[in-house]
Amino acid sequence: MQQTIQLEPKKRTIMLILLVLGSFTSLLNQTLLNVAIPKFSIIFNIELSTAQWLVTGFLLINGIVIPMSAYLIGKFTTRQLFIGALLIFATGTFISAMASSFYMLLAGRLIQAVAGGVMMPLVHIVIFSLFPPNERGKAMGMIGIAMTFAPALGPTLSGWLLQHYSWRALFYVVLPFTLLNIILCYFFLKNVTETTSPRFDIFGVLASTIGFGSLLYGFSMAGTLGFGSTTIQVIIGVGLLFITLFIWRQLTTEHPMLNLRVFTHKQYLYATLIGAFIALAMYSVELLTPVLLQQIMQKSTLQTGLLLLPGAIIMGIMSPIAGSILDKRGIRPLVLVGLTVVFMTALGYTRITLDTNAIVISIIYTLFLFGISIMMMTMTTFSVNQLSPALSRHGAAVTNTTRMLAGSIGTALLTTILSTVSARSYEKVQHLPDANMQAQLSGIHAAFFVIMVGSIIMLFLAVKLKRNVNHN
Repeated sequence: MQQTIQLEPKKRTIMLILLVLGSFTSLLNQTLLNVAIPKFSIIFNIELSTAQWLVTGFLLINGIVIPMSAYLIGKFTTRQLFIGALLIFATGTFISAMASSFYMLLAGRLIQAVAGGVMMPLVHIVIFSLFPPNERGKAMGMIGIAMTFAPALGPTLSGWLLQHYSWRALFYVVLPFTLLNIILCYFFLKNVTETTSPRFDIFGVLASTIGFGSLLYGFSMAGTLGFGSTTIQVIIGVGLLFITLFIWRQLTTEHPMLNLRVFTHKQYLYATLIGAFIALAMYSVELLTPVLLQQIMQKSTLQTGLLLLPGAIIMGIMSPIAGSILDKRGIRPLVLVGLTVVFMTALGYTRITLDTNAIVISIIYTLFLFGISIMMMTMTTFSVNQLSPALSRHGAAVTNTTRMLAGSIGTALLTTILSTVSARSYEKVQHLPDANMQAQLSGIHAAFFVIMVGSIIMLFLAVKLKRNVNHN
C-alpha cells in the first residue's frame, strides 16, 4: 500500500486545509457557469450550443490533461505542481473576468481547466502520502467537501450572483481565494510526493490527447447533432482508434505514462467501475434537475439555485461522515446503501408530473445527492488503497480519468436520450397546450430510467467488494 510520510499533526492539518481550499475553488468553478449559459448566449449574441462550450470545453481539456497527471506528479515536486496549477488557474480566472469577447472568455476557461486536470489527481496522492490506510477515509472525506459540495453549490451561487451582479462576478468571487491559497501554499505546503524523473512519452501523449479529446468532443456534440450524424460517428471512431493505440502503448512500453495494469487488481477494477457510475449519476442529476426546474417547472435561476441548495449542503455534511464510516466499517455498507438510495430517488424522478411541487423535486434531488455523497470519496479511497506505492499515482490518475470520461460521456448520452425521447413524445402530445413541457418531462423520465438500470447493475458489482476494513 501507499507509504506514509511522517509529519507533525499540526503540519498535516495545515496541508489538508490547503488542499481542501485549492480543490474547492477549482471544483466550484467547474459548475459555476452551468446556470449562466443562457445568459452568455444573450450577452455575446451567440447560439446556445456555442455558449455551451464554456462547460463542454472545460470538461474536454480536463479529460485530456488528467491522463498526463501521473507523469507530471512523478516529474515535479508537490510544491512545484500544486502552486503551478494554482497560478495557471488564477491566470485563466483573470482572463475570463476581463474578457471583452466570448472567445477571450472561453480561452480563460480552458486555461482554468488545465489546472483542474492536474490538481485533483495530485490532491489524492498527497492525501495517500500523508495518512495511513485506517485514517484515509476521514481525510478524503474532508477533500470530499470540496469534490462534492463545491460542484453542487455552484448552480446555487451562480443563480444568486447573476440575479444581483454582473456575470464577471462569477470569476471575481473565485480569484481572491485562489490568490490567498497561492500565498499560503508558498509558506506552508510541503513536498510529500516522490519525484522519479519519468520519461516523456510523446506517442502516448499524442494518442491520449487525440483519443480522449475526440471521444469527449464527439459525445458532447452528439447531444446537438445526434449519434446518427456521420460527423459524430467519424469523430467518435477516431477517438476510439487513438484510445486503443494509447492502451496498446501503455501496456507494451517499459515506462508507461499511465500504468493500466492497475486494472489487474480486481478490487480496484470493481471500485473504479462503480466510481465511474457514481460520477455519471452525479453530473447527470446536477445537469438535468436545473433543466427540469427552469424549462419545465418555469422557475427562475435564483429559485432553481435555492431549490438545489439543500442537496449541496447534505453533500458537504455527509462526505467526512462517510469517510469516518469507511475507516471503521469498510466500503460495502456505504455503497450498498448509497446505490439503493440512488435507485429509489431515480425512480422518484420518473414519477414526477407537471403538477409535482418544486419542493418535492428539491427533496428527491437532496436524497439523490445523499446517496452520492456517501460513495463518491469513499470509493476513490478504497480503490487506491488496493494498490502498491509504485502504482498509487497511476491509480489516482486512472480513477480521475474514468470518472471524467463517465461524467462527460454519460451526461452527453443522457442529454441525447432526453432530446430524442422529447422529440418523439412531442409528436404524440402536440395537440395539448403544455405539449412542449410534457414532451421534455418524458425525456427526463427516460434519462432517469437509465440511471435506475445502471444502479441495479452496480449493486451486483458492489457485493463483490471486500467485506473487511482495509487497515494495511
